[in-house]
Amino acid sequence: MRFAITGCDRYARVFEELLAADWTPVKLFSAHPANRLSANDQMIALARRHGCPVQFTRMGDADLDDLAQRGCDALIVASYDWRIPPWRDKLQYAVNFHPSPLPLARGPYPLPRAILEQRTRWGISCHKIEQSFDSGDLLAIEEFDLHENESHETLNLKLQMASGRLARKLAPAFVERWHAAQPQGVGEYWPAFSEAERTLDFQAGVADVLRTMRAFGVLECYGRLNGQRIYVRQLHAWPEAHNLAPETVVHVNGTDVVLAVKDGFVALADWGVLPPAPAPAP
Repeated sequence: MRFAITGCDRYARVFEELLAADWTPVKLFSAHPANRLSANDQMIALARRHGCPVQFTRMGDADLDDLAQRGCDALIVASYDWRIPPWRDKLQYAVNFHPSPLPLARGPYPLPRAILEQRTRWGISCHKIEQSFDSGDLLAIEEFDLHENESHETLNLKLQMASGRLARKLAPAFVERWHAAQPQGVGEYWPAFSEAERTLDFQAGVADVLRTMRAFGVLECYGRLNGQRIYVRQLHAWPEAHNLAPETVVHVNGTDVVLAVKDGFVALADWGVLPPAPAPAP
């Protein structure tokens, strides 16, 4: 199978498993990294090791024409910031690896909400690409358990490992899986997470604050301290009985700040003050 692939290093296992199954890479589509989650050094190294070009600009109709001329059979989408152009008159196959057990959690990035909702099981899906996002027929799903203290980072790693298992399962029988793919049925779309979801509620309890922090991890959270809007990259918290009002600052040591919450204390370890929000346009 000759294939093109989109993606970043979080999905390098997909690329590796397809190569291990003797698929032939034709091209890698990626983007310049915006943060560590979109790092792509490993994907680029794999592409160059196998002599296929790398494109950082948005895929267009002309790129699909070029893939067809190169004898590309399949487009494998494993994380991509842009909509895939109509492909059916140019390629035989196009699939997407989506980080949820579809049809649950269609949408751009469902990981934080899976933790906020305390889901006990999750998965990664491979589906046919249609013009409606994440709606195509399912080739396969690789599922796994979540634990009670799951974090954005552990879920991200579990998805990376599961993507490799899913690709390994699909690669040798891809055409058969394609023809046997099943409609998703009624699904549930999860929009991009909001600033409100990323905001720590210091009026709540320790468990709620820790869950929100775990859900976003390296993506950071927001909060308010002494009337100022802050970002938080790391905190610690513990339950302890007290009679203090929530949000009361009880201890400061250097940049560490400890404040009361409903049923304990939160220690801000890696945080900073955000600039004031711009005034709305008149």
